[in-house]
Amino acid sequence: MRHGRIDTLDGLREHLQWAIELEHATLPPYLTALYSLDPERNPEAVQVVGSVFVEEMLHLALVANLLNAVGGRPVLDHPRMLAPHPRTLPHGDRSLEMSLVPFGPQALEMFLCLERPAPPSAPPEGERYETIGQFYAAIAEGLRRLCDQLGEQAVFSGDPARQVSGTHFRHTAGWLFAVEDLESALGALAEIVDQGEGTTRGEVWDGDKDVFHPGRDEVAHYYRFQELKLGRRYRRGDTPQSGPTGEKISVDPDGVRPMRHNPRPAAPGSETRAAQERFDRTYCDLLQSLDQAFNGEPKQLVDATRTMFTLRAQAQALMGMPDGEGGTAGPTFEYVPRASRQEQRP
Repeated sequence: MRHGRIDTLDGLREHLQWAIELEHATLPPYLTALYSLDPERNPEAVQVVGSVFVEEMLHLALVANLLNAVGGRPVLDHPRMLAPHPRTLPHGDRSLEMSLVPFGPQALEMFLCLERPAPPSAPPEGERYETIGQFYAAIAEGLRRLCDQLGEQAVFSGDPARQVSGTHFRHTAGWLFAVEDLESALGALAEIVDQGEGTTRGEVWDGDKDVFHPGRDEVAHYYRFQELKLGRRYRRGDTPQSGPTGEKISVDPDGVRPMRHNPRPAAPGSETRAAQERFDRTYCDLLQSLDQAFNGEPKQLVDATRTMFTLRAQAQALMGMPDGEGGTAGPTFEYVPRASRQEQRP
């Protein structure tokens, strides 16, 4: 028997909440790498990491729509969303370590492991999966099985008013659409997997057009990071086996802030500790806005977008503070309870 086979509606809802936690677990590492980059010296790396982050946010929203569609309740403003780093992906490959590190070879290898495509013969795995594609394949398999057993109407029993849709995410060709039946649910899962790993036909492309370069097809996440690692872009005719053969991409290692890896809270009462706590409150405000948006208040997505600008400024301020060991400080992504956030407001 495979790990985590989904045979009940409660099991399906549990796995979709895990999927929310999985998609969220990618955000702090991507944000840390992104904020460590000097955009003037590394515009191409900023473009790649930034676009992947935005698409992970899209995936998070699509999974929340899936969970709402089957009668669940997405949970984002919760301590388990912010486990200490380094950490593992929820219910996944225990050998994959997620860390908060500045952009560079270590970050790229971590992102490549995270986005690695599943081999064509890999079975669906709903728990202890080796790739994200296997995990989503198990969810798709479970959806089909439950629709066959219970009927589509019984599976998709959620309130349609809780769906968040119609939003075109900036810096991505992806769309956030409502999930209301098996067809749209499988479409959401395909969007997530194709953007991360490439199309199911084993191509480097994700099926969309590149929003930054309209004449080009968009490369899936895994292959975008390969482009940065190998210093070349993919072009038409390239395959996973050929690697990228297009124009060169340059990365300036001196255009990266030397942030301490997996930062820890600074000394109580210090300027750095105060800056870390401000960042943590703002990040948890973001989680709260997302939680509200996916639980009946879709306009909160606008607040979440505004919060991102504050986060960036706070993170870059932290990365300008010396850590006393030749590097700079950085965000810790620690959970702050909602009541404490209100008490600590200036």
